[in-house]
Amino acid sequence: MLSGERKEGGSPRFGKLHLPVGLWINSPRKQLAKLGRRWPSAASVKSSSSDTGSRSSEPLPPPPPHVELRRVGAVKAAGGASGSRAKRISQLFRGSGTGTTGSGGAGGPGTPGAAQRWASEKKLPELAAGVAPEPPLATRATAPPGVLKIFGAGLASGANYKSVLATARSTARELVAEALERYGLAGSPGSGPGESSCVDAFALCDALGRPAAGAVGSGEWRAEHLRVLGDSERPLLVQELWRARPGWARRFELRGREEARRLEQEAFGAADSDGTGAPSWRPQKNRSRAASGGAALASPGPGSGSGTPAGSGGKERSENLSLRRSVSELSLQGRRRRQQERRQQALSMAPGAADAQIGPVDPGDFDQLTQCLIQAPSNRPYFLLLQGYQDAQDFVVYVMTREQHVFGRGGNSSARGGSPAPYVDTFLNAPDILPRHCTVRAGPEPPAMVRPSRGAPVTHNGCLLLREAELHPGDLLGLGEHFLFMYKDPRAGGSGPARPPWLPARPGATPPGPGWAFSCRLCGRGLQERGEALAAYLDGRELVLRFRPREEEALLGEIVRTAAAGAGDLPPLGPATLLALCVQHSARELELGHLPRLLCRLARLIKETVWEKIKEIGDRQPENHPEGVPEVPLTPETVSVELRPLMLWMANTTELLSFVQEKVLEMEKEADQEDPQLCNDLELCDEAMALLDEVIMCTFQQSVYYLTKTLYSTLPALLDSNPFTAGAELPGPGAELGAMPPGLRPTLGVFQAALELTSQCELHPDLVSQTFGYLFFFSNASLLNSLMERGQGRPFYQWSRAVQIRTNLDLVLDWLQGAGLGDIATEFFRKLSIAVNLLCVPRTSLLKASWSSLRTDHPTLTPAQLHHLLSHYQLGPGRGPPPAWDPPPAERDAVDTGDIFESFSSHPPLILPLGSSRLSLTGPVTDDALHRELRRLRRLLWDLEQQELPANHRHGPPVATPP
Repeated sequence: MLSGERKEGGSPRFGKLHLPVGLWINSPRKQLAKLGRRWPSAASVKSSSSDTGSRSSEPLPPPPPHVELRRVGAVKAAGGASGSRAKRISQLFRGSGTGTTGSGGAGGPGTPGAAQRWASEKKLPELAAGVAPEPPLATRATAPPGVLKIFGAGLASGANYKSVLATARSTARELVAEALERYGLAGSPGSGPGESSCVDAFALCDALGRPAAGAVGSGEWRAEHLRVLGDSERPLLVQELWRARPGWARRFELRGREEARRLEQEAFGAADSDGTGAPSWRPQKNRSRAASGGAALASPGPGSGSGTPAGSGGKERSENLSLRRSVSELSLQGRRRRQQERRQQALSMAPGAADAQIGPVDPGDFDQLTQCLIQAPSNRPYFLLLQGYQDAQDFVVYVMTREQHVFGRGGNSSARGGSPAPYVDTFLNAPDILPRHCTVRAGPEPPAMVRPSRGAPVTHNGCLLLREAELHPGDLLGLGEHFLFMYKDPRAGGSGPARPPWLPARPGATPPGPGWAFSCRLCGRGLQERGEALAAYLDGRELVLRFRPREEEALLGEIVRTAAAGAGDLPPLGPATLLALCVQHSARELELGHLPRLLCRLARLIKETVWEKIKEIGDRQPENHPEGVPEVPLTPETVSVELRPLMLWMANTTELLSFVQEKVLEMEKEADQEDPQLCNDLELCDEAMALLDEVIMCTFQQSVYYLTKTLYSTLPALLDSNPFTAGAELPGPGAELGAMPPGLRPTLGVFQAALELTSQCELHPDLVSQTFGYLFFFSNASLLNSLMERGQGRPFYQWSRAVQIRTNLDLVLDWLQGAGLGDIATEFFRKLSIAVNLLCVPRTSLLKASWSSLRTDHPTLTPAQLHHLLSHYQLGPGRGPPPAWDPPPAERDAVDTGDIFESFSSHPPLILPLGSSRLSLTGPVTDDALHRELRRLRRLLWDLEQQELPANHRHGPPVATPP
């Protein structure tokens, strides 16, 4: 096969011809076809009837070692009939000779030509017993010439092929010369040694192929195998040896000699590297490659002027028959003897062979017997066929020649726009086999992995296989309704299981798990045992939730409704755990396309539930009450109760989103990249994850909205309250909320309620930090804006008031530090702290400062804010700000046009947590409430399954065990 076209076709050489790699039997006929490429055939020896002698196009290697080469006497220059025979022997063993015309055949005994024969020639008749006689050439020569199409392979533009006249005696070199003349690349045809170099530069090739993918009827050709014909081979006789199989075509091509040799060597190199040998050309029965040109030596045609002397007798004809045999055929005698012994051994193993007399066997039957003697490979995994589709085309052993092995039917093109057909290692021709049905990956170490394609019926040890699974030696792999294979890996040695998993269990054996009760109905256990296994599953603590696709909607709805109602006393992340079990079951057990649909349904269900909850909370707010009902201010306790459902959904959706992202990545890696539905599945997964993102964003916004709404009414006390009340002592770091000054308790109470709520809901730490970051951002902006607004109407910027504000702010920061939020609070309260620090500077020190030094000491304040604080600072009655506080002309525009208030729209963005999910789906269930809910859902699924069965097929509820 051409190396360049292996990539385009995507199919191995033997797969195209339905010849698996592991079954290349070295029959004499196939071995002769392979050796014929290395040794010249008898077609390269010219008959004595030819007008001129010719040399074989290929240099002849030394003869086999078992052929003895000795000269009996000196070789004399002889002409006529006696010299032609020595000339033919010289051409056979040396590949050289001079053309001499003559009219006689080989001389009889006693002639000068006979006295100069090789001594080994007398041994050749003894080796000719296995060669069947060929039909005389006289019957072929009388046939009229035929028209032979020779394809130019791009020699001339606009010309696909040229037709030339050819007879049974026309050689490949003669046809090359005629074809070149037709293409306009040679002056005149010739067949002697003096032919032009243009003829020597080209060779006639026997090509096997079929129309290109998607180009049936358009004339496009795609060659799969190529063999270069020798100059003296007869193309018409070669064409009669074998016929192409259905779906394949055969033609002769004219190619450059160097290009043709290179393509042939690449094909041989690829075959040798795989250990499979060269492709077989499968000649007809009882015909060998020597028949392509050796018939010219059988008997000359009429009018040739040469013939066999009358006195030569049968011995001379036997010697002529020996001379027609090629060197490659002579080298096969030892192999034939060994194969004859193996044939007898195979016959002896047949039933009744000891009492039966083995008679002569047809060579075709011998080929079939040799194919029965199959030795499995010892260094590669392979598949043993247990059941096939067509016995005439199926093979027994299919060897894995690559780390990844693909089973399929192949095809002309894939479903996406006529692209090349998918690469397939083993072709299976059953009607229910997809073009790319199943993929097996076997690395250096076991186990192997098997992955079915989308929609492909594949079974593994009798169970339907929908996802990628491990494949161990001895496992059964079923493809479609017809093919059944057993996987074997000789490299594993004895590391495989002692008992295959598909065998029925021995009486009294312990079942491997509750799932076995559902997947195996031939395990040999009774109804009572299967009922006990079912009860063990329904009441077990294993984190497994099995369901069928038809029960998916009811199961998801039940989980979400229970979580929304707050029933069941589930742990905070219990809903996410149950939903993750559903996602995991779909990703592992169900078909590949089921997971995207489940994710979309799950995301829409969660979004609808959260939207309803947000609407309920909004309807209960004071501003939405009817007119005449007094508004009740929000308290931290009320806000905590209202926000708990939203905070729970935010925590569960965050963990579920991380888990879904992991499963989608696994699905993308596991899926076949050539699957046309993969893009649609990934789009559905992206849509589902976008909905979950939206749920997290909305729950976060609603949570911080109600918390900041409560803070808005408590924050002004930090600016107005006096912590230095009579008889009061300032609390130290880590003090309780009750020990704080009364003016700070409402604000700190909101912070404490938010902290307890996030802890109870087990919110992700990243979202906890971002929640308090937004609360601190709002508090800082609100207090700073109030501070800027307070200084405009009445005297407020003075040292005594600044000290009170500074003390209140320090107490708040110390309490937050004790709660573990000190770093976040210090970062977001930085601007307010610097503004208060400016007002706390003693008056004498402040009067000595200049604008540039104040800008350096308070970099977070804008020029407009700094100028506002300095211009409204109370220095005393009748005293204005000193000239040193005036901004320079370069910053005058920023002071006049700048805004002194902080914008609430510059809040930090919400960043979803990265990394793996915190949900743990391994090990037994430790939480009793979660176990009770899991048992309830399992029994719900069992009831739904039983309701679909007829009344006489239903089973009673299994015996429950105490939790």
